[in-house]
Order: sequence, then C-alpha cells, then structure tokens
Amino acid sequence: MEAEPFQVLRQIPGAGSPTLAGEAAGQGPPVVLLHGLSATRRNVVQGSRHLIRRGYRLIAYDARGHGASDPAPRYGYPDLVADLEAVLAHFDLERAALAGSSMGAATAMAFALEHPNRVPALVQITPAYTGEARTEGRSWERLAAALERGGVDAFVNAAQADGVPDRWREVTREATRQRMERHEHLDAVARALREVPRSTAWSGLAPLEHLDLPVLVVGSRDEADRRHPLAVAEEYARRLPRAELLVEDEGQSPLAWQGARLSGAIGDFLERVGYS
Repeated sequence: MEAEPFQVLRQIPGAGSPTLAGEAAGQGPPVVLLHGLSATRRNVVQGSRHLIRRGYRLIAYDARGHGASDPAPRYGYPDLVADLEAVLAHFDLERAALAGSSMGAATAMAFALEHPNRVPALVQITPAYTGEARTEGRSWERLAAALERGGVDAFVNAAQADGVPDRWREVTREATRQRMERHEHLDAVARALREVPRSTAWSGLAPLEHLDLPVLVVGSRDEADRRHPLAVAEEYARRLPRAELLVEDEGQSPLAWQGARLSGAIGDFLERVGYS
C-alpha cells in the first residue's frame, strides 16, 4: 500500500503559516510516529512497513524545521506538542497510539501527560529527557555550530561520540549522514539543536508515576548509544505504573536501529494491550 503524503498548515501568530510534511499508510488503528532531534520521519521505525502489514495505520511527519517541514519561529517542547495536536486534528483523531524516539519520545510523553485519555498506548524509544531542561547544552551547541560552519560533513564528524567501539563507528556515521541529507533547511535544524535541549517538556519525573496507560520503553545499551543513557529508560520503566522495558542483548545492535525488529516489538506490545 502506497504512502499518502500530507501537509498540515500551522497558523502561528506573527510567523505566517509554516507547514508540517508527512505521510500516512495503511488501514486500521492509528499509530503516530515522532522522530528525534536532527532526524526525520523515516528514523522512527527506519522505513519498516511491518506495522502496516499487521493492520495499523502509520502516520509519520517531519518535526518543524526538519526534513521537508518548514522552519518555525520556535523549537520548544510546547510548540512540538502543539504540532502533534495539529496533526491529530488534521486526521480528525481523538485517540491514537503514539511512538516517539528521543525528542519525539519526550513530545509524545508530554502530550500523554496532558491528555492521558487520548493515548491508548505509548511507546518511548530511547528516551533521554530527565524532567528538566539542559541549561548547559555544550554538546548541542557544538553540533549546531558544526552544521552551520561545514554542513553535513562537519556535522557527521562532530556527532561521532567519543569512545564508541570500532564496530559501531562506520554504521553510526553512515546513518547520521543519511538522515542529515534528508533535511531541506539545515539552518533550521541548527536552531532546533540549540533550542530543543534547553526546553522543558514537563517538570520532573514524578508525573510519570501517575500515568495509568500501557507504555513500552525501548532502551539502548550505552556502549553503542551514549546520547540516550540506558539509565533513563530504566528510570522511566521503574516509575511508570504499566511499563514494559525492552533492551537488546549485550553486544547486539540497538533495537532502535533495527526497523523490522522494533516494529515487530511494537506490534506485539499493541496487541498485548488490546490496541487492535
């Protein structure tokens, strides 16, 4: 089944009408995909169509300033949550399962905390938000400056985390290059790199303890993915009343990098909790 492109017009006072670009495919219960900072809509389940074959409708969109979506005046979590609400309204969806990665995980969680009755199931892929803004932001500033100074090549070099084992280096470099080449507005991505980490999605981790809905938390071991500490995923799973934690075996490639396996795990979770 072919994906159907869509655009969501966002009326932002004083900033005109930027659009969010996305695509939807499949029939059945909706699952909205939200990607991470400097990624695009392809980077949640890595292009896998497994969930579509299992009878779900996948809706994915590029966050403001990312991919084919227009730049916007702000890149804080309240704006990202408002964009998610606009996408749901575009499809006339009162309820939908949400699957978010990193920045997208925080956006989806912030929405679920505010509207728990609208989220029948939630997937948190490599969550990194710890309940407060990152006021120092040196690593993100370095990445933004590299992108502005030298484009994609400079960003790929700057994004290579220190201490990553050799077996992961080439894989992560190529994945980083591929995702950065999908952006139409690199200057907007640089601005998002500065603003998103300094934004507050919600305050503290205590609110997670009262979120009574099924949540799948997908963590990554620190050896391969140091920007998304496993300890954060474990803390989410500990606090959330109805959480399941899923982590790859030691020495294995992170599940977040494997679209088919990740999609299979998400599909199994959605069926277990009765979202079908």
